[in-house]
Amino acid sequence: MKNILITGGAGFIGSELVRYLIKKNLNVINIDKLTYSGNLDNLANVSSNRKYKFFKIDISDKIKVFEILKKYKPIYIFNLAAETHVDRSIDNPENFIKTNIFGTYILLETVRKYWNVLLNKKKSFRFVHISTDEVYGDLKKSKKLFSEKTSYNPSSPYSSSKASSDHLVNAWYKTYGLPTIVTKCSNNYGPFQFPEKLIPLMILNALENRKLPIYGDGNQIRDWLHVNDHVRALWLIAKKGKVGGNYNIGGGNQIKNIHVVKKICHYLDEIKKTKNKNNSFSKLIAYVRDRPGHDLRYGVNFSKLKKDLNWKPLYNFNKGLKKTVQWYLDNKIWCKKILKRNSIHEKRLGTI
Repeated sequence: MKNILITGGAGFIGSELVRYLIKKNLNVINIDKLTYSGNLDNLANVSSNRKYKFFKIDISDKIKVFEILKKYKPIYIFNLAAETHVDRSIDNPENFIKTNIFGTYILLETVRKYWNVLLNKKKSFRFVHISTDEVYGDLKKSKKLFSEKTSYNPSSPYSSSKASSDHLVNAWYKTYGLPTIVTKCSNNYGPFQFPEKLIPLMILNALENRKLPIYGDGNQIRDWLHVNDHVRALWLIAKKGKVGGNYNIGGGNQIKNIHVVKKICHYLDEIKKTKNKNNSFSKLIAYVRDRPGHDLRYGVNFSKLKKDLNWKPLYNFNKGLKKTVQWYLDNKIWCKKILKRNSIHEKRLGTI
């Protein structure tokens, strides 16, 4: 049975990938530093599964990481260990430089040593690095979409750090022959997302009758991808993707932020049976000062993934969003534990 290593597997996307692979009866080793957004509660339903193992390890700890590689000899490695929130990168860019750039470098070197020294099935091995469409920069009002050939033009400390890590991964393929693949996804949504991100923040704030803070005029456009569609793509890319290749993963749902928030309010009104418009959750919407360097529009062309690997997103955004809203309502204990550990305020981060 093939062993699979996931770094950052206690996070939002990482935990979804762990659960997805465990359901496929695969052996999964999860290493995670467990920073503020790493949450083992995300993996409660697989924690006792004999095919799952967890180790609290920083990807920058090359000795411990190599010990795991030596012991379990994974044939696939998915690198999801990263600092991911733009707002936090504006407030404190140092952590993003350390983890996303230096951490990726250390991990690549550790994996290269493993690949050269210990691994027999070198041709089957894959190192899949998960990145973001934010490395491409701002589409502004253009009708174009990001393709895999779009030049990098990151705007924030976060996207700059991810762009740097992408370049490192690509260089380790070109220079050393390490079998790497880089993926760039659009905005993810779904269950278990840390509540600093737009969708869970709006849901939980609304449930606590807090303001729903929207940056600027709320007309920023994002392409929304359900997290389960994302991990389906990652597994397919690992098995069948081209070594040294880059793949965009998108949901095909380009929507203004303000419209996303209004949809959330509408679903909450339906579920909570708020019939009077004066009592609608939309009354909580509040516009706040925009964050610096805020990109207006992202949108990815994922036709390469559709054509080459026959993948397409399965989730309808409206249905997926409504299910996501319901999930947060049904998992109040998970939410309370997260909120107790991490205070979420009406004032958003990154407005300086």
